Amino acid sequence: MFELIDQTPSGVRLGDGSVTLAVDFLTPEMLRIRKHAGDEPVRHLIRYEFIRDDWPGEQIAVERARSDTLLRGSKLTVSISNETGGLRVLDASGSELLAEAEPAQAAPDTRASFTLPPDRAFFGMGDQNRDHLNHRGQKADLWVRNVTGYIPIPLIVTDDGFGLVISTTRRVKVDLGVDAPDRFGFEVDDDSLDYYLLYGPTPAEILERYTALSGRPPMPPKWAMGLWFICRTQANSREFLDDCYAFRREGIPCDAIGLEPGWMEVIYDYSTTKDWSKERFPVPSYARYGESMFIPAARRMGFKPGLWLCIDYDLSYEEERRLGRGVRVDEFKAEFAEGAEVDEHFNAARRMDPITKPDEPWFEHLKDFVNQGIDWFKQDGSNQVLDHPDRLYGNGMHDDEMHNLYPLLYNRQKHEGFREHTGRRPWVFTCAGWAGMQAHCSTWTGDTGGGAGPAAACMNLSMSGHGMTGCDMEVYTKQGIHFGFLMPWAQVNSWNYFRHPWLLGDELFPVFYSYAKLRYRLLPYLYSCAHEAHQTALPIMRAMPLAYPDDRETFELLSQYMLGPDLLVGVFTDRLYLPDGEWYDFWSNEVVAGGRWIEPDVPEDRGGALLVRAGAIVPTGPDIDYVGQRPDDELTFHVYPGPATQFDLYEDDGLSHEFEQGACRITRLSQETAEGVTSVVVDAAEGAFEGAVAARRLSFLIPLLAPPSAVALNGESLPQDADEGAFWEWDEELRTLYVDLGWVDVTERVEVSISR
Repeated sequence: MFELIDQTPSGVRLGDGSVTLAVDFLTPEMLRIRKHAGDEPVRHLIRYEFIRDDWPGEQIAVERARSDTLLRGSKLTVSISNETGGLRVLDASGSELLAEAEPAQAAPDTRASFTLPPDRAFFGMGDQNRDHLNHRGQKADLWVRNVTGYIPIPLIVTDDGFGLVISTTRRVKVDLGVDAPDRFGFEVDDDSLDYYLLYGPTPAEILERYTALSGRPPMPPKWAMGLWFICRTQANSREFLDDCYAFRREGIPCDAIGLEPGWMEVIYDYSTTKDWSKERFPVPSYARYGESMFIPAARRMGFKPGLWLCIDYDLSYEEERRLGRGVRVDEFKAEFAEGAEVDEHFNAARRMDPITKPDEPWFEHLKDFVNQGIDWFKQDGSNQVLDHPDRLYGNGMHDDEMHNLYPLLYNRQKHEGFREHTGRRPWVFTCAGWAGMQAHCSTWTGDTGGGAGPAAACMNLSMSGHGMTGCDMEVYTKQGIHFGFLMPWAQVNSWNYFRHPWLLGDELFPVFYSYAKLRYRLLPYLYSCAHEAHQTALPIMRAMPLAYPDDRETFELLSQYMLGPDLLVGVFTDRLYLPDGEWYDFWSNEVVAGGRWIEPDVPEDRGGALLVRAGAIVPTGPDIDYVGQRPDDELTFHVYPGPATQFDLYEDDGLSHEFEQGACRITRLSQETAEGVTSVVVDAAEGAFEGAVAARRLSFLIPLLAPPSAVALNGESLPQDADEGAFWEWDEELRTLYVDLGWVDVTERVEVSISR
């Protein structure tokens, strides 16, 4: 029998003498549920502040009856059996969200099992399966692994109202209706059970709750939204600069350029004494790196240089130091060889390595490279994705606790180290992660190419609270180029000349060139979507169930996704499913009816389908070679007539953290089409930041079935094909209206009306 042990305004503790069950209402939409024997253990995700633990709590009503204890909040109710401790969670209408099939078990066999309704779908869990989007009927082994499970995330998202976050750094095994079709649940290699229930009810709202719990995505530097290029491993300083020059010579826009491990004197140097290869990157003895190396030359051409990294450093010392808990440096410093006998998981353990300097943060030695002009580091999987059962870390943990936690420490220490040292926005990217990793880094899909598998990985990550995903672009196919450029961030890793754009030949080079130009024109749209992700956790790349949760036809779609709210991208497929409503083919401007499957007609010089939701306003910018080359003083709004919609164009300085104090600008764009008239409004810009333009040239591109009968600006008729001032013209071949307003003060409200 479970008796009441303790009660607070927002939760209860019940116990039967052997285990304790705790239920807390952190917010009206968030519950924390724990079960443990003995004293409550330390939760490492909370201790290291990857999960927030300072919730105010929701005041609830507690009703203790003979058979059940009821906890009533404003949106959720929990019913606990006084006999078994089994629980049920109901929404405000009394509908059952979650019900235990049998009471959860704590140590030694820690597990939870729930009833499984016949129609429930499951999403999330990160990059641990590239064959499914809806994981019902699947098992998952959540453990960071090389290639097969780079970024498992212990987050399960359902289509019918809630998500579960399993709070542990240990291995988690999930069964979503395999062993028993009417049950789902999970087992944890831990000595207690701790999980959160997040009420949405939509997947987007569940992800908003999840990132409120574990951290919002950071705002990237604007240059990071451009093209990235990684030189071949054997590149030297001359080849590096030749690659920089080739981009500018060929007119291919590019912002970031990086070096693979060949930049090091000792390749795969895990130490803090790593340095440039004397053979490939020689420096005269009389010169300083920052004055005469090749890096300043690349920066003068507008590039942001970066370096590949590997790691085998014990990061736990720095984490303990930052927590102010004290580090037993003297004890651990000399004890690298052999440790004492440990529990049954290990034969023996040793202090982690002879490389770590316990009294020095990992980022300390990277400051020299940053001072030389390095803007970013590529954090390879290397040893962090491998098992180390013989290791004992400086914080006293073994690998079974630290393995999944380690990438989180790595990402955060890199992010915070760069920010503290430079005052600029960091760009951290890696291929390894766990719960909460979205708060500090972007990811790429490891050394697995850029085909359908990486696309599926990115979509699963988008359903797991992580949106800044990328991959090594497959530039040797049109389909790979199409996918590589139309995702949150675009990267080409050229390995050994294989992916150098100017070596692609007559067929592929024009395709690559045109997609690069398209991506840079889309930067105002993409950067605004990045800000939305930072504010709400709604990712730039949105798997179809995230964008259309009420349409079950979207639940298995691994060959298409939404890029922001309005662009539908088809990848590696000849068939697309269009949700209800009208859509526009971006390549041809043809209007296409939704609510059905289609076989889009993709032009020969393109690699896949790209459609636009009716009602969309897609802001595009000027033709540039790199971000910051010129002000964003010319914008073209692509307007697709349809239902009333809005889009917030976001701007800031693109580099600093001043936006956190309000140094930014938002311009609301709205469109409505009714009774043969399309009205487009550009509101007066709100806010300011250093470097913001005071006026810009505005134009509109609007696909129509026929020429308009009239075009008006702020109620005044506009002339057609005028020699000066605002005007409009009609392109019969493309069936597109072009409206040019000339230079407009950003503080002015502008309304364009098109009558048909």
